[in-house]
Amino acid sequence: MKRRRKIFLNIVIAVIVFWGALAIFPRSLGMAGENPLVIERNTRPLLIAHGGGNLEFPDNTLEAFYHAFHIDQHVMMETDVSITKDGVVILSHDTTLDRKTKLIEAPIIEINYSDLIDDEIDFGYHNNVSPKSNGFNVTGEWIQYRNHHGNTVTPLDVVYPFGVEPRHETIFLATTLDELIKAFPNNYINVEIKQSGETGLMALSAVIALMDSLNETYDTYSRIVLASFHRDIYQQMVEIKKTSHPNLQYSPEFNGVVTFFVLHLLLLDVFFFEKVSVLQVPPSQYGLSLSTKHFINTAHRHNIAVHYWTIDDPDEMRRLIENGADGIMTNKPTLLKEVYDDVFGTE
Repeated sequence: MKRRRKIFLNIVIAVIVFWGALAIFPRSLGMAGENPLVIERNTRPLLIAHGGGNLEFPDNTLEAFYHAFHIDQHVMMETDVSITKDGVVILSHDTTLDRKTKLIEAPIIEINYSDLIDDEIDFGYHNNVSPKSNGFNVTGEWIQYRNHHGNTVTPLDVVYPFGVEPRHETIFLATTLDELIKAFPNNYINVEIKQSGETGLMALSAVIALMDSLNETYDTYSRIVLASFHRDIYQQMVEIKKTSHPNLQYSPEFNGVVTFFVLHLLLLDVFFFEKVSVLQVPPSQYGLSLSTKHFINTAHRHNIAVHYWTIDDPDEMRRLIENGADGIMTNKPTLLKEVYDDVFGTE
């Protein structure tokens, strides 16, 4: 009996020593050098406008982003992109345009950007839709966009920076990633590749080419973070970073987040090696919290920022601020700015 107790005690001591050694062992850095997305404690997290703030203006339109910029000139723009038939990367949450325009059965890859502009297609609509595997089925009438207060808006309701004129007085035109980058040369931009498979890879290639062409003037590789829920797209990002673009920034897809979460729970995050600059996660998933101070602090040990989506409740905003979130993504940038001003004082 004494011998068994001694063996058990030795095992316990070995485990404690093992975990203690891991606790002080240097962590692999997700991003080498300074990560500007990691925010110091007790300072404002980045205000991240989801699609520009889609409960205040039609999402993924240049006008929505100008509105968010008026609210907070340090705003981080979050957008989704797809590539058109004529090779232009446009902003769109969906890979079809059925839900946001009056076009029917409209996969973006089958539509020319030039036609969207020439025909003045309006992106300022809601449509009652039912989701399907790729895009949406039209099931109801098109309704002019209304914000969360129930009011219709036009491009003329935006407060534009000095010298900027509305693109159109009544409709919200298609917006390109090129336009977004050039319109906000000092802001961080999160770009999610929405299309998948060969089309998604083509879209990623077009985004990289655009970043290359604009980098010298617009510092794209310091300001843009890429994302995708599709593993093949993410794996291609990893390959691009390894082989040709070491400064490329991106967030992990689902499997990477799961890996990090499990390792942090087991205090084994020393074995997390993915070279990501930010984790973009909901506060909780499947009943598990991804927004504890421990989760955030563990990410910071890897020089990885943590951004939370999509937060429209002021109490949740305050909780994430308290726990040390680096960025909060919202559909209501005006509300989040009010919370920031209340917690930190007006700028």
